[in-house]
Amino acid sequence: MKVKISFMTASGLKSEVTVDRGTNLLEAAARAGMAVEGNCGGKGSCGKCKVRLRKKLPGEPFDVEKKFLSPAELAEGWVLACRRTADEDMEVEVPEQSDAFRRKISLTEEEPAVELEPAVRKIELALEQPTVEDQTPDLERLLRRLPEKHVRVPLRLLAKLPQVMREDNFAVTAVVSAERLIAVEPGRTAERLYGVAFDIGTTTIMGSLHDLNSGRALAVGAATNPQNVYGADVISRITYASGGPDNLKRLQQKVIEALNGIIKELARKAGIKRHEIYEATAVGNTTMSHLFLGVDPTYLAPAPFIPAFRRAIAVEAAEIGLDINPGGQVVVLPNIAGYVGSDTVGVILATGLEKRRDRCAVIDIGTNGELALAAGGRILTCSTAAGPAFEGAQIKYGMRAADGAIEAVRIEDGEVILKVIGDAPPRGICGSGLIDAAAALLKAGVLEPSGRLVDPETSGAHLPPSLKARLRPGKGGFEFILAGKEIAAGGEDIVLTQPDLRELQLAKGAIYAGLQILLKDVGLTEADLDEVLLAGAFGNYIRKESARAIGLLPAIPLEKITPVGNAAGRGARMALLSKKERARAEALLDLVEHVELSARRDFQEAFIKALAFVSVKLL
Repeated sequence: MKVKISFMTASGLKSEVTVDRGTNLLEAAARAGMAVEGNCGGKGSCGKCKVRLRKKLPGEPFDVEKKFLSPAELAEGWVLACRRTADEDMEVEVPEQSDAFRRKISLTEEEPAVELEPAVRKIELALEQPTVEDQTPDLERLLRRLPEKHVRVPLRLLAKLPQVMREDNFAVTAVVSAERLIAVEPGRTAERLYGVAFDIGTTTIMGSLHDLNSGRALAVGAATNPQNVYGADVISRITYASGGPDNLKRLQQKVIEALNGIIKELARKAGIKRHEIYEATAVGNTTMSHLFLGVDPTYLAPAPFIPAFRRAIAVEAAEIGLDINPGGQVVVLPNIAGYVGSDTVGVILATGLEKRRDRCAVIDIGTNGELALAAGGRILTCSTAAGPAFEGAQIKYGMRAADGAIEAVRIEDGEVILKVIGDAPPRGICGSGLIDAAAALLKAGVLEPSGRLVDPETSGAHLPPSLKARLRPGKGGFEFILAGKEIAAGGEDIVLTQPDLRELQLAKGAIYAGLQILLKDVGLTEADLDEVLLAGAFGNYIRKESARAIGLLPAIPLEKITPVGNAAGRGARMALLSKKERARAEALLDLVEHVELSARRDFQEAFIKALAFVSVKLL
């Protein structure tokens, strides 16, 4: 039996989907293209997949819903999507995600400075019409006028060629790349030549539409990666994909659906047709690249972490169902290793790292922390499993950087001062707020360098009464009240727990230890660094002082730490706009040295040392 689920947001965005009765709402939302957080892959352990049943209040809540939802939320019909099934037609409200994308979109609008030379071009031709004296076949008549003499012609295109040639009396526009005839269009259409570049993140997908004649960016869009219903991290998704070809296909379809949704919106904003998009470039970590192409990632998970491919891969859009011109070329930039993907290649392209002659490190802070170091004519890379804490996952009140998220925390004269995105009542805390809170608590003496919150009656006896009052016993230790229930949106205290701080320690320790190993391998210390570049949206919004204070970033002067925005996405755009940049990406495979950390005892030692929250004071 089928049932219809209508999903909607408070701002009026709607989507309907028909599913089998018994389908859980998390899966149904993903099919409808509605972004619902699902960081634990539907296991019921994260409590992030909150939705509200609009017309019918649920029966007795499940124990896991009582754990993660406040009494007020339960009374208003909020449930966990992973626990509820579609047993009849339903209307479901989904929390807004678009505000979480605004910041990332703003970092993707910058147009890269490249020598414009796209791989795809249009050639307008006025062909002579056939006569009894000139019975040259249509295809040969076309090909003999093209500069490219050995292009591949797909059957799909050949089937329609006779009609296209005669639609405008043999005036046509050929769309060509170096090796393929992509399309043949009636009339003169050379001014309409577009391409799209994607940064396929584990959590968020970014896309930008470009005029390939001018290089100008026409529109930018974003979406949550809907593969999150199968887990927040790449290991969860690899495990799911290894369950069989149907699982792998499902993961691929999820990301293709998200990309097609972005393409549709970009085309609408720019006033173009999707079949006028003739090329797409994409970057992502190695797992995302595999899943995008439908390639089995199973052997990325166990040592020795072997990918199916490393070089750049080009396919026709029709092969994977990408909704651009069917013959359009889709290029995934090369990967470096099993856990250092084409997104890192994009970062290196965008920052010009291989051209630098000083000592420069690049840190892309995310679920996977990717690092690169240029020093002494060498480029080294590595990847560390930071986990999803920086995205708000596995943090009790963690959330994406959306309206209502605490993004900054200060403690002055015993008072806690919060900055909340959108100036809204606080709903939770995002990654930048988490780092800020830890640094502020460390400075105030509420948090010990070991990562333990103090007991207000013993080790915290020196604290002012206002801070003591915010400390209370919690699971696994004390917890600190960031926002009281009187101001919080959910009507309950928003707290930072001892387990939250342990998750932050693991995340920041992995990234810092990875950098130490790269420096060790080139005979340097962090004091020798001339600059540290922070790639990714997250790096643009964290306070450098706080990140350095807790030991996430090296102990160097703040002026040497520079955010560079969405460098991976900028690299994808550079490869879209310039064949030279694409060649640079390929050449990096011979330049970059990958450092595998998993088998190195010195990394484990560095990681243990890096767990402490260390307050750095520089002259």
